[in-house]
Amino acid sequence: MPKAYWIVQVDIDDLEKYKDYVAANAAPFKKYDAKFLVRGGRFETVEGSSRSRHVVLEFPDYQSALACWHSPEYQCAIALRQPVSTLDLVIIEGYEP
Repeated sequence: MPKAYWIVQVDIDDLEKYKDYVAANAAPFKKYDAKFLVRGGRFETVEGSSRSRHVVLEFPDYQSALACWHSPEYQCAIALRQPVSTLDLVIIEGYEP
């Protein structure tokens, strides 16, 4: 079964309040076995457009990635994030040859 990923681009308007979201997302990420592959870091946009921060989370499978997003715990975290950031997020199944 292929792994799945959240691919996230985010602009943060209030870093101090965004920290509340980071604290709140820890429990659902742990519950659904998410692993950070990318969390910020240096980047260069060489084509197209981008936001100021990038995150890639790996999940054991597509269902876990979707379940995490829809979980009540993560929905509470979203409520903390939305007023202080703008985000693009794709949940995608990985490739397994």
